[in-house]
Amino acid sequence: MNQNTEQNMTEKLKTSVRPGSKAVQDSSWERIHSIFYPRSIAVIGANRVKGSVPYDIFNNLLRDGFQGTLFPVSPRESSIKSVKAYKYVIDIPDPVDMGILVFPASVSELAMEQCGQKGIRSMIVISAGFREAGGKGIEREQRLKAQAAQYGISFIGPNCLGVINTDPEVSFNASFSRAMPDEGDIAFLSQSGALCTAVLDYARAKHIGFSKFVSFGNKADVDEVDLLLYLKDDPKTKVILLYLEEVTNGRRLMQAARQVITETGKPVLILKSGRSAEGASAAASHTGSMAGSDAVCDAAFRQAGIIRCDNIEQMFNFAVALSWQPLPPGRRTAVITNAGGPGVLATDRAVQAGMTMASFSEITVKALKKSQPASANIKNPVDIIGDARADRYTAALQAVTADPEVDCTGVILTPQSMTEIEDIAREVSRFAADSGKCIYASFMGETDVAPGIQILQKNRIPHYILPEDMVDSMAAAARFREIREGLKKEVLSPGPALNTTLNEHVQHLISSGRSALTEAESMELLASAGFPLPKRLFIPHGSPLPEDLGELCFPLAAKVMSPQIMHKSDAGAVRLNIQNREDLIPVMKELLSNAGKYAPDAEIHGILLQNMVPQGIECILGIKRDPAFGPVIMVGAGGLYAEFLKDSSLGVAALSMDQAQKMISSLKIYELLQGRRGHEGYDLPALTDALMRLSELSLFEPGIAELDINPLIVHPRGRGVTAADAAIVLRKI
Repeated sequence: MNQNTEQNMTEKLKTSVRPGSKAVQDSSWERIHSIFYPRSIAVIGANRVKGSVPYDIFNNLLRDGFQGTLFPVSPRESSIKSVKAYKYVIDIPDPVDMGILVFPASVSELAMEQCGQKGIRSMIVISAGFREAGGKGIEREQRLKAQAAQYGISFIGPNCLGVINTDPEVSFNASFSRAMPDEGDIAFLSQSGALCTAVLDYARAKHIGFSKFVSFGNKADVDEVDLLLYLKDDPKTKVILLYLEEVTNGRRLMQAARQVITETGKPVLILKSGRSAEGASAAASHTGSMAGSDAVCDAAFRQAGIIRCDNIEQMFNFAVALSWQPLPPGRRTAVITNAGGPGVLATDRAVQAGMTMASFSEITVKALKKSQPASANIKNPVDIIGDARADRYTAALQAVTADPEVDCTGVILTPQSMTEIEDIAREVSRFAADSGKCIYASFMGETDVAPGIQILQKNRIPHYILPEDMVDSMAAAARFREIREGLKKEVLSPGPALNTTLNEHVQHLISSGRSALTEAESMELLASAGFPLPKRLFIPHGSPLPEDLGELCFPLAAKVMSPQIMHKSDAGAVRLNIQNREDLIPVMKELLSNAGKYAPDAEIHGILLQNMVPQGIECILGIKRDPAFGPVIMVGAGGLYAEFLKDSSLGVAALSMDQAQKMISSLKIYELLQGRRGHEGYDLPALTDALMRLSELSLFEPGIAELDINPLIVHPRGRGVTAADAAIVLRKI
């Protein structure tokens, strides 16, 4: 559309706007439901230009059998595809439930105004040229959002592919995709419109159907969380898939996903792009550098019960396993194959994926011996030999699926000259339907096995070309059952109650431009939160060493206090195991000299003396405030090697006791903490309490941007923990 045409259209729309319409508010579920189940649709900006977005959307709605009334709106056409067209949406004499806006962005606001005056309650804004374009596009999107809110309009977009609902009740394809997908029970939500077209083509080839298919674009109004909560109650949806390029409200996303899983048992799978760790090196603390954005997403999704996928193929591999077959009651796996090598590959992957190869009962062993040739391997994996026909597969399936020690079965087929591919596919499908057990298949190859794959997929048997992918999907289904049950049992109780807020002194430091606390200040804050600390004494810079060191006793540690020197070891500004007073004075002078050389412009507050902490396991605890997920908590192996070992685990505050324990048990040093070779172990309850206490502190103290307790010494069982060192980075609030 050229510039003159746009200007003419703008003038026409301006003259047709009628003032004085009212905004009508709706419930959250109803406002999304009106998008998926409209009784009438106006395509605003439709035209006759084949291959253009406005034409394709209108044509798709007609071609794919929309069950409601369709109105093309076009200032220049009297009809489109033999359907009467209207110049403006307000000219339509009948009620309109939903508008699909395909006008250029420059006239979108005027079109939205007309839709509001017409009483339209929901919109799909296909048009691009908004936030994604930057500059004036950002302002245009804000105005469009304000307009929609004024009239109580819910909308998807802008800058999106559109929405598809395969429910025969409405059957609408309000998108510019090439074809309507099959009806199914998988919902797909995507921030990328271009990815949607590829996904639709991929799914069509694999006979994967959809319940709902949404490209939500810039999510200026309806976002992924709104859609998740709607699909939670959608009877047509069994599995929810989500592609995200950015997470804007991570805590809300976690809460919604958790609600979907615990209330309905529906799996939520996410493919999140942007796994790079760019920006992590700019973090001031160990926690900040180790808790990169992708690591935080991993932790947050895991905590919410979301299954994170690495790519589109894996996402759909998992989706069909979760949608087409019942969840396996456990991890005990059986494999039936006509080729030894693929059976071994499947076994190796099963072990790697945390599955266990089932041990067959005597009844199963006898049945397999009776039905299979002497050369067959009747142990798991069951190798029924390359010349196996359908009867051998049938006998093996009958024996294995009847075994109570088997939770799930994978069937592998390599096409030999005598292999009855289609008959075997039918038998696999029959046993899956009759036995009630979950069965997956890997018919290896493409051309020869294609007819069998078609039979499997039409009968909702998850199929994978590679046996490793089959086993990974079985494992994902087994893990999801455990995740779902774990979330239902988990008690989200708060941690230790803290009677602390940012004190006036710290608030003053933030307002005066201070970006960090000294260790002495950090330790005082930790003390107020109930963390056990060593006895300590602060010597202001320039002050002599007092005769009376109070509760301190040698050996001592000495550390230079400066808000500009976060990592004192790097600066040579810390010394341990000082044995007596005669050594202490020259050490203090040396530390101050080292600090001055390391950071000549640093503000030196003085030296902190503290008792040496009894030995134990050195851990690190930390806080990082993530822009999407809020306070993120870390626990890991600490000391000088914290960042080198990278043995750490993350969680999003507020942590439950169960979540804190899972974080600790996932560490490589967990075996050491538990105790081994006769050692009684270390104080895990005290470490858990410290992690919970830190979680609460992160919520109570909004001025903390990053925090390290490194090391936190975990003492032998029953003797607690001690925070030996701390660093806190501040932020304006």
